[in-house]
Amino acid sequence: MKDFEVKPGQEIQGFIHSLESFGTVDGPGVRFVVFMQGCPLRCRYCHNPDTWAFQQGRTLTAPELMAEISRYRSFIQKGGVTLSGGEPLAQPEFCAELLRLCRAEGLHTAVDTSGAVPLEHCRKAVDEADLLLLDIKALEPALCKALTGRDNTEALNLLRYCERGSKPVWLRHVLVPGITLAREGLERLADFIKPFTCVQKVELLPFHKLGAYKWKAMKLPFSLAETPEPSQEELELAAEIFRSRALTFTI
Repeated sequence: MKDFEVKPGQEIQGFIHSLESFGTVDGPGVRFVVFMQGCPLRCRYCHNPDTWAFQQGRTLTAPELMAEISRYRSFIQKGGVTLSGGEPLAQPEFCAELLRLCRAEGLHTAVDTSGAVPLEHCRKAVDEADLLLLDIKALEPALCKALTGRDNTEALNLLRYCERGSKPVWLRHVLVPGITLAREGLERLADFIKPFTCVQKVELLPFHKLGAYKWKAMKLPFSLAETPEPSQEELELAAEIFRSRALTFTI
């Protein structure tokens, strides 16, 4: 697990891809969003493949980044700070320290995660967060592996951990026509989610190709180039399935 470790005596620095000072889609309210560099997954629909590589990007200590966040305190006081990526929990020590600093400043925190990092490596960071935005790429392990390169074991372990600890979770699921946007699969997912009291809402995210130009620029094959974006009828199908289970959702 070399991607998740800090050497003894090494100052904890975070590898940062970019910062957004006025985010409105990464948790409640207006938020300062920290996009971390590095991700262990290779999602076929990823719109930020430039965040995949580890040990790249701008380096900052948690206090240095906190100083930058504090400049926007008046704008995010009723929102908060979200750690996104990439995969933020792949840098768990840095994230835990930054989340503690945010808590000390009275700022709400969220971690946007794929759940791909084993819980034993990231538990402290998870515990420090006020909210998890957790991706469920696919409920079926084989389909999840085909979409991302890994199965969903760690993500489901993380969801169950949040349930045991009553950690608030917003689940995210990308709707890809012909892959994750199919009646039977969505019904299984909705039925699976229904018993989890920690899940405050489900965000159903229509597949898009806005990041396709990055794949081209990086000379990476974009396997979903010919996949259409969801039709209105397909989105209504998904909505009806989650509505029929009385699940709180957005689409």
